[in-house]
Amino acid sequence: MRILNFAKRNFKEIIRDPLSIIFSVLLPLFLLFIFKQINIPNESYELQNFTPGIVVFGFSFITLFTAMLVSKDRTSSLLIRLGISPMKPIEYILGYMLSIIPLILIQNLLFFILAIVLGLSFSINIIWAILISIVIAILFITIGIILGSLFSEKASSGISSIVIQLVCFTSGMYFPRELLGDVFSKICEYLPFESCVTIIKGIMNANLESITIRNIVVFSIYTILALVISIVVFKKKMISDNK
Repeated sequence: MRILNFAKRNFKEIIRDPLSIIFSVLLPLFLLFIFKQINIPNESYELQNFTPGIVVFGFSFITLFTAMLVSKDRTSSLLIRLGISPMKPIEYILGYMLSIIPLILIQNLLFFILAIVLGLSFSINIIWAILISIVIAILFITIGIILGSLFSEKASSGISSIVIQLVCFTSGMYFPRELLGDVFSKICEYLPFESCVTIIKGIMNANLESITIRNIVVFSIYTILALVISIVVFKKKMISDNK
């Protein structure tokens, strides 16, 4: 109940800033639409390949959104007041996650609806892709919590923009990583964003063979580490801010 109450409070804070919500949804939608109109002769930009990349790109804005929410709570001393409550750090983390999930669902539904309107064939696999993308979004939410816990609202938004750029250039959404050279290709392999796109793409296109053990392991390690670090950092910041 405490988690749900905290999540409801966070959700109310989120909807008080509709411009940020609109921006985080409309920019990826615009990119999906405009690249389809340009009709680039590259299979990376075909809807069945480009849409998963847009989904993950949209999640990078979730990182920005979450970081600003957490840092704003710290600035407003809300977390200092909550520090005397019996809630545990993991409960705060779950509260932030639950409050962001509705935005993730809205993003995904709009992305896939537009993709279908533009010519993507509908199948039950799209539903599975939406569901698995919620799990993948946990990574981006926890990264946002870490940044929001460590930095001010202004600084966290700036650093979150680095995550957005990393997603663009290392996820393979614009071009295959093989075209970037051996060194950069290896970097992409050991960052989680390319694996996130591959997992969603494989499920959406019913091509599970394309999802390698490496993709699953890399994504899982980063997600677990980000979750643990977010709990530890959040707890330490609450303690230090209450002193």
